[in-house]
Amino acid sequence: MHQKRSYGRVLVVSTLVGCLEVALTVVVVLLYVQTQPPPDEAPDYVEIGGTLVGLTPLIGFISFLLSLVFVLPAVALADLLGRLIGRNAAWWSAPLIVAALLSPLVFGVAAYNDAQTRGTLLFWASATASLSLGALIALPRREGLLGRVALWGTAVVAGTGLFGALGLAVGLLPAYEPPRIGPETMTGSWIDHTGNTLVFTPDGRVTASGVGGRSSFDHPGDPAPSCSGSGSWVYEAGRDVWTQRVRVDVPGCVRPAWSVGGTAREPRIQQRVGGPDSGELYKLRKVSGGS
Repeated sequence: MHQKRSYGRVLVVSTLVGCLEVALTVVVVLLYVQTQPPPDEAPDYVEIGGTLVGLTPLIGFISFLLSLVFVLPAVALADLLGRLIGRNAAWWSAPLIVAALLSPLVFGVAAYNDAQTRGTLLFWASATASLSLGALIALPRREGLLGRVALWGTAVVAGTGLFGALGLAVGLLPAYEPPRIGPETMTGSWIDHTGNTLVFTPDGRVTASGVGGRSSFDHPGDPAPSCSGSGSWVYEAGRDVWTQRVRVDVPGCVRPAWSVGGTAREPRIQQRVGGPDSGELYKLRKVSGGS
């Protein structure tokens, strides 16, 4: 004989599943970020972590609200359908009911905002999958369901973070590395976000046109310097991809060596600017087809 359905427990379990899904998403995003080139300004992970902790009550409330509006009715309707055509109907019907309940809201908002069909369908499918997971996990009428969900859900989140970190450490996940470039890659025009350029020639000459940014040795209150003129350059391979450097010597322009970033398809040369602890990068990208 099956235990009587507690819809209060369904609501609590579904809310917990929603919070665990958010936590798992955060872990996956953090792992993914480690495989991508760093942004121009390094993120403050302490601040981000504090923000996420501060948002925890809001995340819990939103998860509760979504569970109340979509998951709870889906489980109730699945129970009703199960009584009519068979107990197993609840398992396969719950996701269909969630999708049906979501449809008016998702497609109504999309139509009002003239959203693209593909993006709308992807959002609808993702939301359906996320809420359906909460419905399916909350369906069993067993004692201790909430504790098991909390235990196994936390284990999945922690395990994903642990194995992801190990994968990055041993190379199973492709942690970001700058591309290995050489003198032949350097030859050509490199441009910053405002159109200023460095032009490198194969004979070791370079021409700077308004290249700016701020050296880590500059005072934060000083105006950002710009560099124009002609000089020489040399590429230093370094001991690995992280230590390769491009040294540019233009009279009147005192700048540190450029490090390498970006990807093999879109290489960058870059310098730290804005002070030694700012984490901000000033980047130049290779002009496509430039020579």
